Amino acid sequence: MFVLSILLLITAVVLFLVGRGRTTPGWKLGAALSAVGGLLAGVLACVVVVSAYEVGVPVTFGKVGTPLVSGIHFKSPFTDITSFSTRPTDLDLYDKDVVEVRSSQGGVLYADVTVKWAAVPAKAVSLYRLAGSEEAIQERLVRPDSREIIRNVFAKHTSEEGYASAREQIGAEIENLIKERLAPRGIDVTAVNLRKVKPSDKLQDQIDKKIQQEQATERAVEASRTAKAEAERKRIEAEGIARANKILERSLSDKVLYNQCLEAYKEAAKANPVYAVPCGTDSGGTPVIVDSSKK
Repeated sequence: MFVLSILLLITAVVLFLVGRGRTTPGWKLGAALSAVGGLLAGVLACVVVVSAYEVGVPVTFGKVGTPLVSGIHFKSPFTDITSFSTRPTDLDLYDKDVVEVRSSQGGVLYADVTVKWAAVPAKAVSLYRLAGSEEAIQERLVRPDSREIIRNVFAKHTSEEGYASAREQIGAEIENLIKERLAPRGIDVTAVNLRKVKPSDKLQDQIDKKIQQEQATERAVEASRTAKAEAERKRIEAEGIARANKILERSLSDKVLYNQCLEAYKEAAKANPVYAVPCGTDSGGTPVIVDSSKK
């Protein structure tokens, strides 16, 4: 803008000198308009507007000045302003930028992570000296440090913890370490989202085989448990039958059997032409039923 102002003023002077000896008013009018445009461009070159949620770093001939907060500021026409956003900026590490990590067991996983960061206004000068621009901050500081920390954290955990049981713990650990790493440099990390962890194809095959083995083991254990329970049931049942037989054996004396034999003969004689031979007078007696209808 300052260069444009100088050119317009030079043009105004040239038009004025050329048109001074002429009667045509167009030369003088062009000179006047060029002069006004040059003055306006000069004023604008000395004014800068820092947008809301931004901080500006003035640099004059290589010397870094005091950071400028949001609002209108006057500056030297030779001063350049580099702006940094104080709003959170998303660094998305997925798709082509997905982070390939290895677990403590050597398994390969792919982690999708989003890092939300913003420049700290009070440290804008330090950030400018470290990187030079907002894009450079992300590419030189946030991205490489985040990827390094993500890999280091996953390397301390097993594959199963990485994609399943300890994802929340791993995400919290990554967030804390990134904040600790970038805070001294003037970068405020507001959030780190571990959105997805996907095992590699080779690791997924190993996981599937392990699950199948665990299921087969569970089925074998359950079958063994069922067999033991059935054997125990049969043992208890057999013991019960044996005890019942012993009780019945003790209760059936010779006299009881003799009396039951006589009662059976009496009942048979009522309905059939039979007669009873005594069942025996001692334990060795043999009961006999004779059918009189058969000769």
